[in-house]
Amino acid sequence: MKRKIKRKMSSRKKKSEGTKPQGGNRAELRVSKDEYYLGIAREVSGRSTCFRRSIGALIVRDDQIISTGYVGAPRKTRDSLEHGFCLRDRLNIPHGQRYELCRSVHAEQNAIINAARAGVSLLGGDMFIYGRDPRTGQEIDAFPCFICKKMIINAGLNRVVCSTSSGGLQVFLVEDWVREWQQSDILDDTHQYGKPLENEKQNKNK
Repeated sequence: MKRKIKRKMSSRKKKSEGTKPQGGNRAELRVSKDEYYLGIAREVSGRSTCFRRSIGALIVRDDQIISTGYVGAPRKTRDSLEHGFCLRDRLNIPHGQRYELCRSVHAEQNAIINAARAGVSLLGGDMFIYGRDPRTGQEIDAFPCFICKKMIINAGLNRVVCSTSSGGLQVFLVEDWVREWQQSDILDDTHQYGKPLENEKQNKNK
């Protein structure tokens, strides 16, 4: 079961600007837990070193943040900002493909890795992922790639809450991904990051 929240994350903030909360409407001005944690993931994304995407992820278990991660090069190595260019852009690699040719580790992967470094269990936790285009500031559908989805499944996480290009959020149940991959294949995913296999589809239509 997938649940999509159409309300924009910023709606509560806009409503509260210049307004003094009074009695009955105080609860309406309070952000939900999903919005709260996704807002923190947005701050984490500010540490990203990728030219293409700024992504932040955090993992919450028992209502406590146990790990965070952002898109960045492996520890103590030179990132794309230090190099001054994106290797994937230079090689004309589309979004969602050939991640072995990338200097960065994905935010979701770093969050899982950082938890392992600290010896913290992720079982039953939730992951929150916020993403935007650093060149335009536009929020994106921060859905995990196939590699990250496989890691999330094996880490034993429960839910994944992602920012969307419309300014809202979308919630996925990890057990649904497992069920879908039992019944079909990963290439049949309805929510894929980027445009994977675009070239192959075009070739098939020729």
